[in-house]
This record gives sequence, structure tokens and C-alpha cells, in this order.
Amino acid sequence: MEKVLLIDGHSIVNRAFYGVPFLSDSAGRPTNAVYGFLNILFKLLDDERPAFLAVAFDVRQKTFRHEIYPEYKGTRKPMPPELHEQVEMVRELLRAMNVCVMELPGFEADDVIGTMAAREKDAGRQVTIVSGDRDLLQLADEETCVKIPSTSRGQTTVKDYYPEDVREKYGVSPTEFIDVKALMGDSSDNITGVPGIGEKGATALIAQWHSIENAYEHIEEIEPKRTREALRAGWDSAVFSKKLVTIVTDAPVDPDWLDCALGRIYTPEAYELVKGYELKAIAARFAAGMEEVRPPERDSGDAPRAILRVGADISADEALGEVLRAEVCGLSAVYAAEHYENGREEGLKALFFTADGRKIFLAEIGAVQAALKILAEAKHVGVFGFKRLLRALPEEAADRAAALPVDASYMAGADDPEGEDLPPVIDLSVASYLLNPIRNSYEADDIAADILGETIPSRAERLGKKDAAEAFAEGDEAASGWFADQASLACRAAVPAFEMLKQAGEARLYTRIELPLTVTLARMEAEGIRANREQLAEYAASLSVRIAELEREIYEMAGGMPFNINSPKQLGEILFERMGIPGGKKTKTGWSTAAEVLEKLAPDWPIVDKILEFRTCSKLKSTYAEGLAAFICPDGRIRSKFHQTVTATGRLSSSDPNLQNIPVRIELGRQIRKVFTAAEGCRFVDADYSQIELRVLAHLSGDENLIEAYNQAQDIHAITASKVFHVPLEEVTPALRRNAKAVNFGIVYGISAFGLSNDLSISRKEAVAYIDQYFLTYPKVKAFLDRTVAEAKERGYTVTMSGRRRPIPELKSSNFMTRSFGERAAMNSPVQGTAADVIKVAMNRVDRRLRREIPEAKMILQVHDELMVEAPEEAVPAVAAMLAEEMPAALPLAVKLEADVHDGRSWDECK
Repeated sequence: MEKVLLIDGHSIVNRAFYGVPFLSDSAGRPTNAVYGFLNILFKLLDDERPAFLAVAFDVRQKTFRHEIYPEYKGTRKPMPPELHEQVEMVRELLRAMNVCVMELPGFEADDVIGTMAAREKDAGRQVTIVSGDRDLLQLADEETCVKIPSTSRGQTTVKDYYPEDVREKYGVSPTEFIDVKALMGDSSDNITGVPGIGEKGATALIAQWHSIENAYEHIEEIEPKRTREALRAGWDSAVFSKKLVTIVTDAPVDPDWLDCALGRIYTPEAYELVKGYELKAIAARFAAGMEEVRPPERDSGDAPRAILRVGADISADEALGEVLRAEVCGLSAVYAAEHYENGREEGLKALFFTADGRKIFLAEIGAVQAALKILAEAKHVGVFGFKRLLRALPEEAADRAAALPVDASYMAGADDPEGEDLPPVIDLSVASYLLNPIRNSYEADDIAADILGETIPSRAERLGKKDAAEAFAEGDEAASGWFADQASLACRAAVPAFEMLKQAGEARLYTRIELPLTVTLARMEAEGIRANREQLAEYAASLSVRIAELEREIYEMAGGMPFNINSPKQLGEILFERMGIPGGKKTKTGWSTAAEVLEKLAPDWPIVDKILEFRTCSKLKSTYAEGLAAFICPDGRIRSKFHQTVTATGRLSSSDPNLQNIPVRIELGRQIRKVFTAAEGCRFVDADYSQIELRVLAHLSGDENLIEAYNQAQDIHAITASKVFHVPLEEVTPALRRNAKAVNFGIVYGISAFGLSNDLSISRKEAVAYIDQYFLTYPKVKAFLDRTVAEAKERGYTVTMSGRRRPIPELKSSNFMTRSFGERAAMNSPVQGTAADVIKVAMNRVDRRLRREIPEAKMILQVHDELMVEAPEEAVPAVAAMLAEEMPAALPLAVKLEADVHDGRSWDECK
């Protein structure tokens, strides 16, 4: 039998909206419901293989049910705007996919589906109905399956219902299910049913008598009496409710709409829409499903026409001559596997470059020389990943970018959109990040869409899982085309990208902070930090000993029986069943052994404290003691990568390995820092900003009490404790100071009373009082935070002192938790983002002065608010003085910035 798949559009989009975590594209347009709907659709198509497909939607007008009952669905809340928007997006996408979309004025989608199901069944086809609304279970029969999907955490499961499944689940047949609904009513649709008869009573009644009519004929036989009297009194309501809940199976569906044969759904038009929604996994499926991916038509000058090999098709002088005469050129580099020699990365294997975006030059022999000449002499260069290119070139490649001003005084005023000239280098990845910092990637296809409005195939769509550089080395023409298109795009998008930065007020942020920072970071990455392999091995051995000790102690405390401490199931059973520890939290899969659960129990239960220590030691051993060893280069140094384009707030992150996440609040974690040691004859000089975010908050809020406390060099946490807890300053205890510190830093991050109560192990009432008193003490802080949230809701983004924008689409969500997250992000982003820019300015200024005054000293590490320099022992005093001078001077504020400077032979000694 041919299969027909009928989908309840509104219901599935609604289910996807609430089942999939909030997602949005770079413009802030919500996409989680679209993503969830498509995942459900694809799963259904893969499982069912239907010959016919139709999706029915409700029409936004009254139906026949409203005509006979004006209060029908009158209690429903309006659809959230971000859900309504996605319903329309799904409709548009389905039509682009050549999927039959059905709507019928005066009727609901259920009626259209009921009618279609009846007709298709009569035509001898097998019907599958998909809806999140169990009302459609009344349509199930031997030839009609009703599927109810469930979406949680992005994963979709589907339950099938034939008549026996309905009877097993609800105790009645599908047609009897109508009568159950007629009796019990439906609060979501504002259908009264019979007052006094709930779901349990309705099911029992219909299971015995099979219909409300038959039950009424035998009303004197109905037991219990209260059900009998309720039906007698509510008979008219039961009959009327049955009419409302019965799905129509003979609606006047236009025969033209029956042409639902499933054809080619992976169309170029649908592909463009999905790419526009920035659903990359979905787009990849569309690309794979199309016979041919055709990008939109572009001007004849847009697409590369030829790749000319330097030295074969054209001479180096001719190729470079064309590029150097152009106003803007574009570069794309091919690298071999990462390898360092003498502090520089070796491996620039080829360079694609262009002056017009059409004719692409390819230099393999002499790629380094070509890149150096272009960066030194070309007027303006567009490039992807300038930092990586600098690591692979001699230091003079950075000269022009390193000459840009890094003065941050402009932060005190507004950015003049006309006040910044096109810089010598436009890194498209960094520029795109500034324009939209909540993207999860900044590759060529992302940039083509955001900057030029073009849809081009992604790297994965062109090359699959192949590494682009490896494919190029093997002579793969698709890889050559990919790199050539990157060069073309870098050339064509450079000026538009910078114009967009001007319009967004971020031009100076790019030229005076982010572009110089690529130079600083390239030098830091190339330099790396020395790690002592022997000490790391000793550290791993000591952790192994401690882990074994903890295992034995935990087994003894648990009654002497060994178990898998890393198994949440076994651990939960031991703690909360065998040992009977109170305060456990049961989940669908068993007892929760999450850190927040165990941390609350640890003070009273020594075994729990041991388990937490066991977890910490195991993590330290696998991630750091063993994990770091894999990153030590032959010269004994670890070269972490610092990322400019990851965090939404502007803070740097690191990876391979992540040196910013080393746990330093516990002694075992701090010991890791001992393995990082300065080179022979050198010492580390470490400078750490003191409370930079609180100082930025004081400046941005203009709160006189907070500013005065800092300017008088008072202990801000003690001052806050004194004011909030109403005790004289000299009587502030260490415990009160700790609590005040939690409030101070919590306010910066928009902490709630619930969060503060958890942090301090106090009641929510006490936490509310603490926060209220804090805002009475520093009233302008409250006004600033409220104003920031209000402005973010109006504009859709927050702005730092440097002009950095952070979009916050979560503020538009109808979901309380999502919206609350957005409000906290709005409070924190201007503060954290400004603090991030301050340390970036400090990095640039320190790096330049070191190169100029003490070139043998190198900046090697940045961790949040901390900078580290490796310097010859005789230069340590000068470097320390430089850090103490430059870091506070990075940005003039209403309060003085302070940096604590220390030195030592190891990172640990600096603390």
C-alpha cells in the first residue's frame, strides 16, 4: 500500500518550539522551532518513506466551532511572537520544498487532516497522522496510525498509536475517546464537558457503556450516584461538547489540494532559506540531497574566473604588480600541519591572492615572500585569520598593523562613524565577529551571507570531511576552488565589512584594539610557555596515589563493598538507598549525583566530601597531568591558541590546551602551576588587575559611594559588608566580608536571590534582603542595571565603552527562564565587555613597549585579568615597572585601575 503522511503543522511547530532550547540566527531571528520541526520531519520521512505528504495549518480566523460557541478556545493565551514568526518561516520553507501546505477557512487543521485521512484511506492508501495533540487519536484505525512525537534537548522520539495502542494507553477505543473528551471537557479549548466528571470517571463510564448516548439510555444503572447525577444534570453540555471535540471527516477540501505526491524536497530555494536561518546541519542535509548546489546568480565580476599559477602561467612580478596596484586585494593561505622552528610556525605551503576577485593567483614556491611583499606594500589587504598568517611569517609581516594606534582614550566618547580610515589589513573573521559575536562560526559561507548577502556552499559541502589543506596537497580541484573563493571573498568583502563596522560604531574598536591584538596574540602563541615534563609526570603520579587512597576510604565509608564511583547510577544507590543520606534528588533516570547536589551534602557527610575530592583529582589527572603532556613541543614549550572570536562579551578564550581553566581555588589545582617554569636565566613577571569589573561598574554607574570607596583605597568588600549588614567597619568579620564579596561580584553578573541564597547557603528571604540593602547602599548601580536592561530590550543589544555590541535575542523570548538569562546577560555584558577591552588594550601597549625597549622579554600568557611576561633576570625590575605603569593606564576611569605585580621562577611562585 502507498503511504500518506499528514502532519499537524501548528502542533508540531509548537511542540518543537517548547522542546528545543532557544536558538537564533545572527539577526536575532528565532530558529529553534524551525530546527525542531525539520528534525521531526526528516525523521518521519526516513522512517515512513511516504509517497504522499501534506502539512495542515490552522487559518487565523474563526471556525464553525466559534460560530456555534463564541467562547471556543477563549482561555488560550496569544501565541508568543517568536513562535508565530517561526510558524510563518516553516510555511515558507515547506512551500519552497514543494510540500503540500493545506489550510481551509472555517475549519481547523484537525478537520483537514480528518478529511484527508478518510479520503486517502478510501483510495486504498495507508495513512500516518502526526500531531502533538492527542485529540487526533480519535482518527486511529487499522489503516491509520497516529504518531505523537516528543522533543527534548533536541532529541525526537515518536510513539505510534493504532486502536490497540489507544485502548492500552487510555482504556477506550479511538471513537470512544471522543466521548471521554465530551464528558471530561478540555480546558485548553475552553470546552466545559460535564461538571463533576473528570478524566478517570469519564474513562470508566465510556469503557462500560461505549458512548455518551448509550450511557444516558442506561442512566439509572450508572454507579456511583455522583457520576449518574452529574451526567443527568450535564447531558446537554455533554452532547454539545461532543460536537465540538469531534473531528470533521467531510470538510470541503479543494480537490486541487490532494495533489500531495512527495517529490524533490531538497530544492535550491529551500536550501537558500535554510542557509539564511543559519542551521548548518540542516543545510548540509539539503546540500547532500540536491543533485547540484547552485548559488544565487552573481554579477560577472563576483565569481573567480581562473586560477593562474605563479611561475607557470604568470610571473611573480606580473602577479604581484597587479595586486600592489589595486586598492584592495584578498589573500587565502594554505598551511601544512603545525610545526615550530626557532619560535616561528613553519608550514605556509601556498598563497592564493587576487586584485579583483576574478583572476586568482596561486603561489606555491615563494609563498612566504609573496605574502611578505603584499602585506608590506599593498594598499589594503582582506584576509581570513590574520593571526595564523602572522605566526607563519617573519616578524616584519606585522609591521604595518603594529603601527596602528592603540590609544583607548576614544572609549570616553562616542565612536565617529566617519572618523576611521580603512586600515591596511581587514581580517574578515574578526570583523564578522564584531558585527555578530553570537555566531558559532565565521567561515567563508557565513561571511558571504552576512557581508555580501550571498549564499555559497560551505567547506563541508564542498569537501565533506576532508581537511582542506590535505586535499589541496593531494591535488583536489575542489580544495583549490575553496581557497580561491576565499581569496575572492576576502577581496570583495573587505570594504563592505569595514563600512558595516563604521555603521555599527565599531570601526575604532577594530583598528585600535582587535587588529593590533592579532599581532600581539600571534607573538604570544609563537612564543609559548615552558612546561617541565618531569614535574608533570611526578604530579600525575602523586594524583594517582591520592585517587587510590580516596577509593579505599570511600569504599570503607560505604560499608566495605567496592563500586564504580564514576557511575552516577551506582553512586546514587550507595548514597541515597544503602546509606540513606537525606536530601537526594530523584530524576527520571535515577538519583542525581550532580556537583550542586553533592556540594550541599558534603559539609555533613564525609563520604560525599571524599567523592568530590575524588572527582577533582580524576579530572586534574586526565585533563591536566596527562592531557598537558600531549601539547609539549620538542623545544619543551606549550603553545596554547588564544581566540578572539568565541565569547559573546569580547573576552579571550584559549584552547589546545585551555590554560585559562586551570582550577586554582584548590591546592591540588594550584600545584599545576609549578610545572610552568621560566627559561634558564629568566623569571616570570605576572600582573593581575584588582577587581577590574567592579571598578568598571563603579565608573559606568557613576555611583558616588562606590567611586569614593575605591578612590580612598578602602577594602571594597569590607565597606560593603559594613553598609549592607549594618555593622561598624572595624567589626566586619571574615565571614561577613566573604558574604559581601559574593554580593559584590554577584551583582555584576545579575545574580538572583535564588542564586545568592545557594552561593551563601542562606534563605531566599535573607538573600533578597542582602540584595535590597546593597542597592540602597549603591543606588546608582541599581539604576544603571535597570537602564541597561531597558536599553537592551529596546535596541536588541548592549554596548560597551569601546562600542562593542552584544546582541541578546533571549530578551524577546516568552519563556521566563530564557528571558531571565537575557536580562542577566544585559546587565553583565557592558561591564565584562569593557573589562575585556581594557586588558586587550593593556596587552597591546605592553607588547609594543617590550618590543621597543626590552625585546628580549616576551609576553607569553593572558588568563582573564592576568598578564605574564618571561624576562631575563636582569630585566625583571624594568618589566615589573612597565606592567605597573601600563596596566592602570589602559583606560582612564572615574576610579583608578590597579594591578598587582609579582615575579618568580615558576607560575606558582608568582602567586
